Amino acid sequence: MSSLYEEIVILRQTLGMKSKTAKETCATTTKIVLPNDTNPLGNLFGGELMAWMDIIASISAHRHSKRVVVTASVNNVSFQKPIKHGSIVTLDAKVSRAFSSSMEVFVDVFVEDRVSGKMQKSNEAIYTFVAVDQNGGPIEVPQLIPETEEEKERYDGALRRKQLSLILAGKMDPKDATELKKLFLTE
Repeated sequence: MSSLYEEIVILRQTLGMKSKTAKETCATTTKIVLPNDTNPLGNLFGGELMAWMDIIASISAHRHSKRVVVTASVNNVSFQKPIKHGSIVTLDAKVSRAFSSSMEVFVDVFVEDRVSGKMQKSNEAIYTFVAVDQNGGPIEVPQLIPETEEEKERYDGALRRKQLSLILAGKMDPKDATELKKLFLTE
């Protein structure tokens, strides 16, 4: 029996649509935290980090869709650890799931130990982008095929996050949120 992911690939190929893997959407950047990037405590401003994350996430979404993309929402930002002045920061972004015209992008933020070179995760965020045509209207994007366990977990969670966002925005009736119901109701 084939997995859900394999069935999606087969269906997309049958319909003549090219799917992409998450690794094809990977975008990475490295920054150094300069004095103008910090608050009075010597920590990186949260807004500066969010701007860096938005840029790298948009590059990832563009690599997936090959279209102009616009930020639709910042679904989650987690400031787990402060990032100090002088830190070397690496941001990794990958599309976690694609819907009809939107793409969810995970951004993982790592701080490099200046002596050992060891990378430690400090923050993460989830952004949503929409691919647009020349008139600014939404346009269809390729589906995403997750390969690793982490990619599969993020892929599965993306539908739950989307349903929750739609419910909170009043665009979905909670009774129609099939993936969310699976979390709370046993059959």
